Amino acid sequence: MAGNEASRTAVLVCQARAIADGRIAVGRFADPVAARLLREPELAEVERARSDIAPQRLGERIRYETLRATTEILVPRTVAIDDAVVQANNPQLVLLGAGLDARAWRMSELDATAVFEVDHPASQAEKTTRIGGADPVAKSVAFVPVDFGRDALEDALALSGHQPDLPTTWIWEGVMPYLTQSEVERTLDAIGHRSAPSSRLIATYPTPTSAAALLKRWGLRLFLAAGSRSASSGQERLRSAWTPEQIHALFAVYGLDIATDTDLLNLARALDVPVRRSRVLATGRVAVADRAGS
Repeated sequence: MAGNEASRTAVLVCQARAIADGRIAVGRFADPVAARLLREPELAEVERARSDIAPQRLGERIRYETLRATTEILVPRTVAIDDAVVQANNPQLVLLGAGLDARAWRMSELDATAVFEVDHPASQAEKTTRIGGADPVAKSVAFVPVDFGRDALEDALALSGHQPDLPTTWIWEGVMPYLTQSEVERTLDAIGHRSAPSSRLIATYPTPTSAAALLKRWGLRLFLAAGSRSASSGQERLRSAWTPEQIHALFAVYGLDIATDTDLLNLARALDVPVRRSRVLATGRVAVADRAGS
């Protein structure tokens, strides 16, 4: 993302959740709010992907395949994150790089939870426009504008009412690969300082081969570059990837001990959903790390 342009990756992720709702992993995955966050042309692409009829025109085919590939990634990832949030049952939830996430509007389990949505100001402006006056099911929702490359996350959270003495669940979904190593470390430092005992971090990350596999096989870069509604590929470029060993060591520096770290392929198989892109799924991971209780 650059300047004041909102993230188009957030739209892609929201479309994928709308494609899966009521169709994939029924009973385990649901996101009825996703479609309400999309505009008419975006919904048309969703309906095309749900129809299972591949378009013939090249541009439409690229978008079709990218949406279906993203959906296959998003279902197991979302279920794993939601399960970890519910299991932690903390009074605060912080979404780092919230995008068009709808958890505060769709997860009834958050009715006693204060939710803090952290994202770039431009993305948040678009999110608030799209969500309109819809009432959240969470106890409360605070929008926290932060540019991860420039702004101090700790200061922004303090101003928003986040309480560091209460346990917090942190969701860091689909953000780490777009950050540099130093940006990742700065964010973890802020998380460490504001995580009371029993806090939990849920982070998704790519292993070193996964980003290249997704770009080469399913045209994500072309999707982001195609058409006036999309951002250029250079504005949301992939910058980093890690091995599980590196992630475990890195999180430990900030007082976060890995509880689980599972690849998306195993998560998808546990949900008994069809898997077409096993190589891509095998190289994306969901890590859950906890701060020891008092």
